[in-house]
Formats: sequence, structure tokens, C-alpha cells
Amino acid sequence: MSSLRHYNEAGAGTTYSEQCGYSQAVVIGDIVKCSGQGGWDNSGNLDGEDFTLQVRNAFENVERVLAAAGVSAGWDAVYSLRSYVVGASSETYQPLVDMLKAKTPNHRPIWTALTVPELAFPGMRIELEVEAYRH
Repeated sequence: MSSLRHYNEAGAGTTYSEQCGYSQAVVIGDIVKCSGQGGWDNSGNLDGEDFTLQVRNAFENVERVLAAAGVSAGWDAVYSLRSYVVGASSETYQPLVDMLKAKTPNHRPIWTALTVPELAFPGMRIELEVEAYRH
């Protein structure tokens, strides 16, 4: 496993990595796999009442993790997205669609959208897991 390189971005990602014993991203050749990024801000604060804010924060957290792993293209390099949403509905689906379109205007990554009963932290309503091509 020595060829694997693990990364954490500064802020909440490093804090959660240390607390829970996992990495925010692993690089395997030219592929970057990011662990699930929740809707917390970079200090780890989570507003359980504002789903749209959580969506925005989760997308920004993905960008920070990708940058830490050396992906300068950000969302342009993402080819796969998995979203996990607590209580998914048309109300929660549209902010995801809007943000995905805004972040990937030049391509369409594959996307699997899952509804789950709960996520890791109280108040957490969204988690995004991505894979990107680092070139």
C-alpha cells in the first residue's frame, strides 16, 4: 500500500481525519477518490436547518479536498458523483441539480443519488463522494 497517497485539506477535513482515523482523499495513479464531504463549513460548523447552505458547503468541501490532492481543475476533473441525502424530495433535489450544473458547466459527470435515513453527524443532511481524474 505504499504507493497510495492520502490527503486532507486544512480545516474541518484535517480535524475529522484526526478524530475519526480516515483520510479525505486517496490518490491511486491518476485517480483521486474523495471520502464523503458533508455540508459543514471549513471550521466544522453545520447548520441543520439550511439544506441549500449544506449543499453549497459540501460542493466547496469537495473543491478543497481535490485541491489538497493536487487536482487543479476542481470540479472540471470530476467524472463520478454520489450524493447521499437525508429525506430526499423535490425540495432537496433541485439545489443539488442547480449546484452540479453550476460547478460542471462544460461536462456531465455520472451521478448516483441516494436517499438515506441519517448521516454521520447530527443535523447533517447531505454528503457528496466524488472521483476525479488528475491530469
